[in-house]
Amino acid sequence: MSSSNTVRTARRPTLRVAAAALIAAAGLSLTACSGSEDTAGKKPAAVTESSSTGAQGSDVKIDTKAGAAGKAAYPSHTETLVDGSTAKIYELGEQHYRLKIVNDGAVLATLEANGHDAGLDANDMFVVITAGGEVRSWMGGGQQGPGTFELAGGWTAKVTKVGELHYRAKIYGFEGEAATIEANQQDTGLDANGGSIVLSAGGVISAHE
Repeated sequence: MSSSNTVRTARRPTLRVAAAALIAAAGLSLTACSGSEDTAGKKPAAVTESSSTGAQGSDVKIDTKAGAAGKAAYPSHTETLVDGSTAKIYELGEQHYRLKIVNDGAVLATLEANGHDAGLDANDMFVVITAGGEVRSWMGGGQQGPGTFELAGGWTAKVTKVGELHYRAKIYGFEGEAATIEANQQDTGLDANGGSIVLSAGGVISAHE
């Protein structure tokens, strides 16, 4: 996965961008769905920093250190996602969190935010976990790339297909290009000035405030 940084004049809050990893367990089918978000009358904040990081394959790693293993044994907290499933959040270290999506006792998917945000498209439910352990979820609003789309929060996304299960989205704000995110074989997510954006490996993009 590639990365791209863009610097803008600092007059408004900072947009933090990161790529994310998805592990789909048995029984979870990730599909691309279309929808819409109402973004009328809203403008994005100025961007002072943006980045996109990630790697192919699983982003979930088992830390063999005793301290990390102890933290990973039990969730630090749980949250109910918008579809009624449970998010179990494990604190593994500083800016290092693991999220397990559980329904009826079965783990449907695992996300890991290690120094960067993580996100996924799970059958039209979009989930982001930030590097600080904050979880956000929403339903719908997915738009299928390639194409140019208006997103919640006033952002504009230009989505291009790079290859099989490989899409790139350039995010534009009120003052021009803000960031580039890339989903290569796995979904990616970011925290956008308090909002959230997910780009799936199938080219679906959705945002939520």
